[in-house]
Amino acid sequence: MATFYVGLDVHSKQSTFVVQTEAGAEVGSGSVPTSTDGLKGMRDRFHLPPATPVGLETGTVSFFVARQLQRLGLVPVVIDAREVRAKAHRPTQKSDRRDALAICDGVRSGQYRSIVHVPPLAISALRDALSRRRHFIRQQTSEVNAAKRLVRAAGLGHLVRSSLRTRVGWTRLVRWLRDEPELCGHVELHQAAWQSAAAQVSVLETRLCELAVPHAQDLSRLQTVPGVGPIVALTTIAIFSDVQRFPSAKHAASYAGLVPSTYQSGDRDAHGHITRRGSAELRAMLCEAAHHACRPQHPLHPYFARLCALRGHRMAVVALAHRLCRILFAMLRTGSEFDVSRLGVEPGPFEKKVVRYWRLKRMAPVTDRI
Repeated sequence: MATFYVGLDVHSKQSTFVVQTEAGAEVGSGSVPTSTDGLKGMRDRFHLPPATPVGLETGTVSFFVARQLQRLGLVPVVIDAREVRAKAHRPTQKSDRRDALAICDGVRSGQYRSIVHVPPLAISALRDALSRRRHFIRQQTSEVNAAKRLVRAAGLGHLVRSSLRTRVGWTRLVRWLRDEPELCGHVELHQAAWQSAAAQVSVLETRLCELAVPHAQDLSRLQTVPGVGPIVALTTIAIFSDVQRFPSAKHAASYAGLVPSTYQSGDRDAHGHITRRGSAELRAMLCEAAHHACRPQHPLHPYFARLCALRGHRMAVVALAHRLCRILFAMLRTGSEFDVSRLGVEPGPFEKKVVRYWRLKRMAPVTDRI
């Protein structure tokens, strides 16, 4: 069966394509509507076999097209648009056909390095559900903060010292504000918005339970790590997708943006803050899990305590998030269980005796000094 390569310059209405053989001979070119039927017509017209690579650059509708290509049995190769521009044959003579031809040549010759991973459809559905849940959680948080600002601005800050994360907390606050009818009405509006978002979160969590069934084994194994719950584990599975695409745990941590930025030139070797490239949600979830290491019962507490004393609390949390990222990646790649003996710690309890050579004087009572 002949091998074909397709270069696709995607736009919102029409997309231009170029089809080549493995030897580089052009089979055809043209444009099709950017829709499922248009892409299917291109496939059928040139009798493209399954798993034919189709190159396209990142853009507004790139992932829509990539998912449609997956459903048609083709293999989308999404390339960073900046690399496509840098390696264009005629950068000062840009046209849609030249872009499609350059992409097709680059995919056929394997010259592109910045390839964006297109997850399978099941992982895409999991990512979408997690993203929608995150949106409504943030909406709940904004409603809580807005209600607290209203109450504090009215000089009643002592009424919002308790949490508003539950229906009981909202009901209690509304009951306390009965003597302030205008303020109570405003708070009730925020309560209604909070309850609406909570209902959507509940629906999405039910959907997540259904989507997590194929990953039940990995999910239960990851949750054996102290501090890692179902949402952290699901986010890790969704973001890493295919763990075999990472050569090592170091590359996985770099993909999550948890490695320090580096500038090395000549005698200078400088390291700065973390790169923050990749999924911000994965970093946030790993940092949430890393906060559990501040408890003495956590097996990573010795590392956390030492880093906290040397570099501060925030730096320690990020460092522990980096370590958790590598641990979770290794568990997914090898299918192994969490083994606390491989952390370089030993169980206690241990007692530490502190000897101080100075202390503050014990002052006499005021009556004795008078």
